[in-house]
Amino acid sequence: MSIPVHGRCDSGLEGVREAFVDNFASRGEVGAAVCIIHRGTVVVDLVGGWADVADRRPWTADTLVDVYSAGKAVVALAALRQVDAGLVGLDEPLAGLWPDYAASGKGSTTLRHALSHLAGVPAIRQRLTDEDLMDWERMTGALAATEPWSEPGARLVYHTNTFGHLVGEVVRRCTGELPGAEIARLAALVDADLAVGLDAVDHRRCATVEFDSTVDPRKVDLDGLDGDARMAATSYFNPPGYSSFGLVNTAAWRGAQVPSTNLHASASGLARFYDGLLRPGTLVSEELLAEAVHPQASGHCPILGEEVSFGLGFQPTSERRRMGTSPTSFGHFGTGGALGFADPEHGVAFGYVMNHVIPRWQSTRNRSLIDALYRAL
Repeated sequence: MSIPVHGRCDSGLEGVREAFVDNFASRGEVGAAVCIIHRGTVVVDLVGGWADVADRRPWTADTLVDVYSAGKAVVALAALRQVDAGLVGLDEPLAGLWPDYAASGKGSTTLRHALSHLAGVPAIRQRLTDEDLMDWERMTGALAATEPWSEPGARLVYHTNTFGHLVGEVVRRCTGELPGAEIARLAALVDADLAVGLDAVDHRRCATVEFDSTVDPRKVDLDGLDGDARMAATSYFNPPGYSSFGLVNTAAWRGAQVPSTNLHASASGLARFYDGLLRPGTLVSEELLAEAVHPQASGHCPILGEEVSFGLGFQPTSERRRMGTSPTSFGHFGTGGALGFADPEHGVAFGYVMNHVIPRWQSTRNRSLIDALYRAL
């Protein structure tokens, strides 16, 4: 069957188009898009494959899809904007804004801890349901009551899903609105097509996610695990649908606010977000962004099972997960390979989204596109 591929690819970047097409032919791509902005100009904007395989609905320029953890950088920026506004400090205890959060020995936790995965609450201990997941105050209340798994500031542990509720509640306490509202404001500043908590009218634009996983979270015996194994499993599966299992293609999930996990975006939306960050002062102050993309925490992560480094909500480029060839690149990967990043040295903003999810960040698909781009540069 012929795979539809459409869009723009400027002269000299034909290798990116070839890699994009080959992702469908050789690497199991189902539906995807890639957008690259170079020094303020869109030079690649390609879409291909199927937004819905069953209905043979082609991927289009306005197709949205869940980009999973690529959304962490967006909700992090929503919080950093509150720092710029003087409503919260990076090194002030969160309990100053959120008094209940001081429970169970968490009174020393700062926004810096939260943004750099040092807060010690990668999982909520109280057992929750998927109905709870749709209730912002229920989730943040349970998070505030949770006893930390490690002392705040003491251990890098990737906050797979709780990051969004932790950082998002800081945004809510500063603005009086759920984080999706602040994300909508910052997206409007750069005309970026991305959102947390989609309006019903936008559900029709969503791609159907094809998730390659045999895990049934309702069959995971959290009580039968101990130590880091229990912490990790709980971070993924409490509530059972926290990582989107069983929910991802539902209207409830698309309309909910789960900022670590359910940002919906187009490839151009991610690219425009990072292009905005390349323009000093557009989305956040230049000084604060410089701090945010600098490593704040590094070490072995028991959730990810490897050595990692995090800034304030952003992943600095690394040898393991390279975002181009520049050591100053920064961004965030999402489960399945979705990726947005900025490369200040080369003036590149990059967005890639897809709907065939293989549960890992870097994939041969995003790698092939990045490599083709930098061969051309």
